[in-house]
Amino acid sequence: MYRALTRDIEVTVEPYYLEEQSDPDDSRYVWGYRILISNLSGETVRLMTRYWHITDENGQVDEVNGPGVIGEQPVLNPGDTYEYSSGCPLDTPSGVMFGHYSMENTHGESFTVDIPAFSLDSPGQNRTLN
Repeated sequence: MYRALTRDIEVTVEPYYLEEQSDPDDSRYVWGYRILISNLSGETVRLMTRYWHITDENGQVDEVNGPGVIGEQPVLNPGDTYEYSSGCPLDTPSGVMFGHYSMENTHGESFTVDIPAFSLDSPGQNRTLN
């Protein structure tokens, strides 16, 4: 698991390889990842946008921006958690992802919450630092 803590908002990521959706013979490798966002702060926050920086083992970069996550802009009260799952296809057997969420508190203040960098490694591959 990978963790980051920003302004008492903790983001935990657990990536996993999706063998049934992958086809190495066709250079298609797919990972899922579970994200848990925990509001350890004393204020209510809303996740407004997401940003992902995805790099495959060849150094090819893909950036993804958009509102919310999986079609939602969840509100987290103090002590709340929010969990979701998503996925990432690559043309190579390994890569790395990191990013951030834009959050807003009830006073209208916007701030950025880090998503920790995490490795996407196919089973049976030597782990590489991307």
